[in-house]
Amino acid sequence: MKIFNKRARFEYELTGEKVEAGISLRGAEAKAIRENRADLSQSHVRIMGNEAFLINANIPVPGMKNYNSTETRKLLLHKKEILALATKAKQGKLAIVPIVLYNRNRFVKLELELGKPKRQFEKKESAKKMDIQRDLDLEFKNR
Repeated sequence: MKIFNKRARFEYELTGEKVEAGISLRGAEAKAIRENRADLSQSHVRIMGNEAFLINANIPVPGMKNYNSTETRKLLLHKKEILALATKAKQGKLAIVPIVLYNRNRFVKLELELGKPKRQFEKKESAKKMDIQRDLDLEFKNR
């Protein structure tokens, strides 16, 4: 089971530095993730104090009353990892982006990557390049 953040590569220019983090979840949330009912497209990571939090990740749990599906969830990282991510993000004006949510044995893990936010014209250029590449791939496939 893997849930990808499909907007990450469009919204950010990713650097390639990846970190694996655990997430503090309720039982019903973990079950919903195992059933592929999570969405990372609007989410981001923020470091407050000495803790990292996943903000705005949508994990809907059916049948649960008084439940906010986009609440802030704590990420489980070592202090050195949090400090390293925070300093790299501040120095390079980078954002910490959640890329993939997946299971490792019975644990739910989140893959984080540093990325620089793209401006509007950069998004348009990358979309054009993807369209051209898709057309070329189809052309070569048909030959």
